[in-house]
Amino acid sequence: MDIDKLFKVPKLPAGGNKRRMPDNPTPEMLKRMRMDDDESVSEAGVVDLSGSASRDKGKSRAVTVEDEDEEGQAMETDFAPGGDADYFAEEDDEGRFFGGGLTQEQKDILNIFDRAGGEEAREDLEEMNAVTARRLLTRFERAANKNQDQRSKYPDDPTKFIDSEADLDAALKALLPLAQSPIIAYPEIIRGGTVERLIGLLSHENVDIVIDVVEVVHEFTDEDVGNEADEDEEETDGSREDALKQLIQSFLDNAILELLVDNLSRFNEEEESDRQGIFHVLGIFENLLGFNAELSTQLVSKTKILSWLLKRIESPKHDENRGYAAEILSILLQNNRSNRLALGKQDGVESLLKILSRYRKRDPVDADETEFMENVFDVLCSALGEPEVKQQFLDSEGVDLMVLMMKDKMQARSRAIKALDYAMSGPAGTAACETFVEALGLKTLFSSFMGGKTSKKQKAAAAGHAASEDTAHTLGIVSSLLSNLASDSPARIRLLAKFVENNYEKPEKLLEIRDAAQGRLKVTEKEIEDEKKRMHDEGEEVEPDMEDLWYLRRLDGGLFTLQTVDYILAWIVMEDDGVRSHIQKLLDRKSQSFKDIVEVLQIYHDNVDEDTTEANPDGAPSQREILRSLIAILNAC
Repeated sequence: MDIDKLFKVPKLPAGGNKRRMPDNPTPEMLKRMRMDDDESVSEAGVVDLSGSASRDKGKSRAVTVEDEDEEGQAMETDFAPGGDADYFAEEDDEGRFFGGGLTQEQKDILNIFDRAGGEEAREDLEEMNAVTARRLLTRFERAANKNQDQRSKYPDDPTKFIDSEADLDAALKALLPLAQSPIIAYPEIIRGGTVERLIGLLSHENVDIVIDVVEVVHEFTDEDVGNEADEDEEETDGSREDALKQLIQSFLDNAILELLVDNLSRFNEEEESDRQGIFHVLGIFENLLGFNAELSTQLVSKTKILSWLLKRIESPKHDENRGYAAEILSILLQNNRSNRLALGKQDGVESLLKILSRYRKRDPVDADETEFMENVFDVLCSALGEPEVKQQFLDSEGVDLMVLMMKDKMQARSRAIKALDYAMSGPAGTAACETFVEALGLKTLFSSFMGGKTSKKQKAAAAGHAASEDTAHTLGIVSSLLSNLASDSPARIRLLAKFVENNYEKPEKLLEIRDAAQGRLKVTEKEIEDEKKRMHDEGEEVEPDMEDLWYLRRLDGGLFTLQTVDYILAWIVMEDDGVRSHIQKLLDRKSQSFKDIVEVLQIYHDNVDEDTTEANPDGAPSQREILRSLIAILNAC
């Protein structure tokens, strides 16, 4: 078998002025071969192996066997397994081809390290210590100083500083491996002034250099830095975290947040490199907020990040950066009142509703867009924790939009129920409750509550979204309606009528949910009792914090649903005699009574957050006062 024939270069189309090279040319023939001219080479982009029969007398060079090999490699590289750049170039003594195991991109990275320091740079990557870290940092310092010097001397002549810019680019990329040895490298980075140089380069005239810096900072601030190294001892892990903490603080001291946000407007996302730059900037924000969540207030108050994020997620075209922007926005608003109010001041509620309205008639096209939609709903729900934002939500007709989404029964339906639960909760949600009833939301709500007919498309859209979560939010809405709608008002009468229609099917459904919640709670209670017994046997003391943790576990294990259901049952028992008689009859069949509901409500009363017990400015009773009244009425039954 002739290996040369198997792997020979594909023949190019022959023209009238071309000549064909024999399959086995002689050395003399190769020596006589000449290229037509340099211009034809630059236009074609490949070496012409079947050149013209005539010989031009202009500039030319001899075609060698090496040229043919390079051509073969260039043309066949796309067909190599795994994108191996050397698959068709390297062979063993017996003529078998194995390749170098590196893609072209990986080879380019190694070439960058070579340009940054040749063999010394590769040695630095193989064995990282304080000396090699200082060597890489020194190269970077020299490259940065040289580029700055040449740019200041020849500001209008790029040819004078283009080489130093390439060296700076290579030196920055050579810093990336330092992230794998934070204990060794980060103190050197701080001591040697590298932090200040990196921050300074964020204002560089060349955006490509800024992108390099952003990538380096993103890598340096990753919470998983150094995890690839063998660091088994706890002391080492602690030192790694300390090194990361000191480096991040050094970046913050040099106003990195402001500079990063200012650079966002410089990037052109039509370019792939700029898109990656924005992705790394958002990654840096996530790293810093993961390091210290309190930085979110500083980031929003001292920069224009909020307006940029809102504008970015408004884009109709979905991509990775749009999804990441929504995720960062969600993080910024978590448990942060000042940031939520800042969102409201920038018409953020209006922007969020505009984005979500696109999912009223269509579902997200893939998992990434589904995650984006959920993040936007999370942002909205976080903001609705503030009374001021609830009013803006109402003014922007957010309640009406969510009711329409519930009726359309697309994938956004479940999230719309969740948003309404947040908007209608508490005394500040009274106006939203009234608007909800006026928008004819009761019919759709109770249809969802009773588990109405669902199409195959609905079931597929709801895949991955827990049905129990929908039930919990539906119960939350009913609870808010009973708490906030005025007594004897038309809206309240319409609500109570829903519990009477169809032979009291809604109270029966409530008792079904109650039984299911009790079953889950019993399992949780047994787990907690077993844990208490184990601690007692081992002589461990039960600290007060443990009781709080166990209560939270009970809430997650069914107690929260049980409390909400019993709160609703207590209200409708008080409001309607027919409902009271029907519920009492159903409880008797299960050997239960209103005292079981009272016990649950008493636990609810004793654990109500003190912050939520303050009376409404309009004179409405607090949650704790309502619970006391309901308990008293049930005890009298």
